[in-house]
Amino acid sequence: MSSKRDYYAVLGVGRNATDQEIKSAYRKLALQFHPDRNPEKTEEATEKFKEITEAYSVLADADKRAAYDRFGHAGVGGMPDFSSTIFSGFEDIFGDLFGIGDIFGQRRGRRGGGERGADLRYDMEISFEEAATGLDAKIKIPRWEACSECGGRGARKGSEPVTCATCGGRGQVHSQRGFFTLTRTCPDCRGLGQVILERCDVCNGEGRGLKEKVLSIKIPPGVDDGARLRVSGEGEAGYFGGPPGDLYVVLRVHEHAFFERRGNDLYCSIPISVSQAVLGAEIKVPTLRGEERLSIPAATQPGSVFRVRGKGFPSLDRGGQGDLYVVVEVVIPSHLTREQRRLFETLSGTNRVENKPLLRHVSEKVKNIFS
Repeated sequence: MSSKRDYYAVLGVGRNATDQEIKSAYRKLALQFHPDRNPEKTEEATEKFKEITEAYSVLADADKRAAYDRFGHAGVGGMPDFSSTIFSGFEDIFGDLFGIGDIFGQRRGRRGGGERGADLRYDMEISFEEAATGLDAKIKIPRWEACSECGGRGARKGSEPVTCATCGGRGQVHSQRGFFTLTRTCPDCRGLGQVILERCDVCNGEGRGLKEKVLSIKIPPGVDDGARLRVSGEGEAGYFGGPPGDLYVVLRVHEHAFFERRGNDLYCSIPISVSQAVLGAEIKVPTLRGEERLSIPAATQPGSVFRVRGKGFPSLDRGGQGDLYVVVEVVIPSHLTREQRRLFETLSGTNRVENKPLLRHVSEKVKNIFS
């Protein structure tokens, strides 16, 4: 004859008790007899805690409860428990190494620890000039942070999470289907292996709360539009003391009024007069760091390209600077004074051009400057 007490009596519930009533009774007794809460009677409390946990593990399982109601202790103790005896040992040895618990697509829990927090994305707009020079910026992000009251544990001060009775602290539950054992995340502890009986008053057991955080971000010189900067550990706080996620800052660089960027090089168009193109001149061209002087030689053709070394964008990975390419566009005056017209008429008599089509590669050269 079995010396074990009736499981219903152990939990103090009737045989027609609902699943919720059984769970509530267990939580109450587990809180009362947890060894950590009974330091003066640790051995006695441990035995009592084992007894109520064993009772709950049977009555909380529909199949085991039905067998117990029909056959008593023999109904749950006489048959080998494939889900917790034979296969569980193999999963302990191999599961952590090879992820056996994921075979059926189920996420493995973090036994004894919390879940990692989510990664965050922050879209940040910067000017073309700021992308070239870099900057130190401050951003404000709303995110979940560890609760200051419970330190992220989710439990009220003075209390501790207890081993989950449903999974026995494993973070997973098993069900037998013929020759197969299916593994899934424990629904009661969400894979943590522990449950909180007394929740933190501030975070209601979540272990975290929503706050705004001001962060200092360093943008290096030379970033391009769409660049992602990873700030490790500045994402959302994890659940129940789990590690935080990361923050990804995605940069949106504004277009410039007249500079076009290609890699680390810059391109711009500068207008010059007909006389400057014919006779040559020294002009000023803009850069991202002030003006530079550029010599235009005599007989410069429309669309000619001049390079100003080291006046482009800084290189992020190789160091150094790109170059600035200046395309000169000869501006034809739309209105002429009498004197200007007279001079051009005089010039036309001495400067005849044969109006034949240009070879294709010559005409395409100008057309494709910005292609």
